[in-house]
Formats: sequence, structure tokens, C-alpha cells
Amino acid sequence: MTNLATLQSQAITDIESADSLKSLDDVRVALLGKKGKLTEQLKALGQASVEEKKTFGKALNELKEQLQSAIETRQAALERSEIDLRLRTETVDITLPVREEVRGTIHPITQVLEEITAIFADFGFSVAEGPDIETDWHNFTALNIPESHPARQMHDTFYLEAKDEHGNPMVLRTHTSPVQVRTMMTQKPPIRIIAPGCTFRCDSDMTHTPMFHQVEGLVIDKNIHFGNLKGILRQFCEAFFGVADVPMRFRPSFFPFTEPSAEVDIGCKKSKGELVIGQGSDWLEVLGCGMVHPNVLINCGLDPEEWQGFAFGMGVERLAMLKYNIPDLRTFFDSDVRWLKHYGFAALDIPNLARGV
Repeated sequence: MTNLATLQSQAITDIESADSLKSLDDVRVALLGKKGKLTEQLKALGQASVEEKKTFGKALNELKEQLQSAIETRQAALERSEIDLRLRTETVDITLPVREEVRGTIHPITQVLEEITAIFADFGFSVAEGPDIETDWHNFTALNIPESHPARQMHDTFYLEAKDEHGNPMVLRTHTSPVQVRTMMTQKPPIRIIAPGCTFRCDSDMTHTPMFHQVEGLVIDKNIHFGNLKGILRQFCEAFFGVADVPMRFRPSFFPFTEPSAEVDIGCKKSKGELVIGQGSDWLEVLGCGMVHPNVLINCGLDPEEWQGFAFGMGVERLAMLKYNIPDLRTFFDSDVRWLKHYGFAALDIPNLARGV
């Protein structure tokens, strides 16, 4: 059998000389692997006499433990060295100026959402949120939308394979109105909220996308009337577009969840591909609104004889296109850095009414 003192000396030298984790592992295999030097010595004990087994067996096991400990110690040292090397070489020089082509910008949708939120926060509204995947009841039935309504058809709504507790297919919400329903069912009036978020419909062209963003508003209180609604929306349009006394008109319309209902237009001038808000003789639709239908109040557990309210909804992409002269809705989702560099906003350009939105 090999002289253990010689094997020990050479093994310790090889372990301490290993200058990388790879070379250390090679030493470990050469010593303790299936065909390693120490392993071969342990295998040879099977042919030794009883006295040799007692003498060399104990010595070999002690040497094995010593070498394993030495390998673990050297491995820990090499790992620390590698970390130190990475810390020295993988540093970022924060004193260098940011390259213009990689500077982050805020997407116009995010910016407009922040602008809308800032305006309504100043009006005393809080933000409410809800799930993107909704039940048929929250998305349609509670909002007084009949079974025969076109909005329930497959060509308008994304239906999922998952079912609700009544066996009806779940849907990707087609508006953020279900957030209003959930708020009325869980929050005691008075209520004053806006509900921003993603919505989904089966539609795609220059002015429609399968996924888009809405902000809906809801006010529930006693003695609420249409004049309150008109006042809030006028203040919003003037603050958002930065135009005092912006011309507005309310056209009678129909929505299942409001009665009476109206669509809101603002005065503008269209000339040579440009749009100027507040001037000219043209009109542009910006949102829909109305008084909350009594059936919706009843479905949400509120007494329409005691509580009244109004609701409104607006498309975020549409407002962004109008305010910032963006011609095509589809470009919002193209992930084109050049487009974002042109239409994007500085990261610290946070909207607030004191500075202006």
C-alpha cells in the first residue's frame, strides 16, 4: 500500500495549489473519485489482513476526512475570490452621463392615466380596482345588460373556458364598470371613485385594439342630479386639455346601465391634420355618461329611493391621441423605441394640478 504520509503531503499541496474551482474539482476527483488515489487505497483494504485493516483502515478514513475538510476550506476561499473579482470588474461607473438612446421614458398611456388620476384626486375621488377576469354577472347582468344585448356576443367579448359558480363562462372584462358594481356592493355610500384599468374586446383597426384602457367614474350620494355630472365633466375637460371655458355639448344617448344617458362632445378645429381643442366649429366625442340606472342600484343592494348617482367612462388611448396629436391607435402597442422617444415623457415629469397636466 502507498505510504500515507507521502499521499497526504502531495494531496494537501495539490489542494492548496488549485487556483480555480474547476482545478480544485479536478484534484477532488483525482483523490476521492471512483478511481481516485485514496479510493483505490480503500478498495485495496479488502485484500489486506485483519491487522492491516485495523491499522490502515483507521488511518485512511482519517486522511479522507482531512482531505475533504481541506477541499471545502479551499473551495470557500476560491468562491470568495471569484466574488471579489466580479465586484471589482463588474462595476458601473455612475459618473458617466446616460446615453440618450437608452434613456427611459414614460409611455403616453401611463402619463395620461396619471394626469386623469391627479385631476380627479383633486376633485375628491379615490381610485378603485378590480380583476381583469370577471363573472358574467358583474360584467353584464348587474349592469342591466340584457341577455340579447350585442355586447354579450362572441364577436364582441372574449369568453374563457373557466366557469363561474353558476356555470356561466368567465369573461375578460369589456369595461371597468364591474369595478363600480363591486364598490357599490362592498362600500357604504357616499361613494366617489374612479376605476382605471385594462379592458378587452374583439376588435382591431386604426381606432380599436383588442386590449385598451378606460377610466370610469362613479358618484353615489343623496340628492345627486345631472347638473352635478355636467359640472364635474366640464371641470375635468378644462383641466385635462388646459382650455378655459371649453365648448361642450351633451347629446342624448343610450346605455343599459344609465338613464338618462349622454355622450359628451367638445368643440375643436380640424385643419391640415392638426386638432385644436376649444376653437372652431367642429365637435369631437370624448366620453359617455349618465345617471346610474335604478336597476343597477337595486342589483348592488342600494335603495334607489334613497340613493342616486352618476357614472362616466372615457378611453385613455383616445384622450391621449387627442391631447398629444397621435394619429394611429395601433402605434401605442408597437413597442417601437423611436415612437416612444418621440411621444414619451421624462420619468420625473409627474402630473399634478399645481404645475399643470
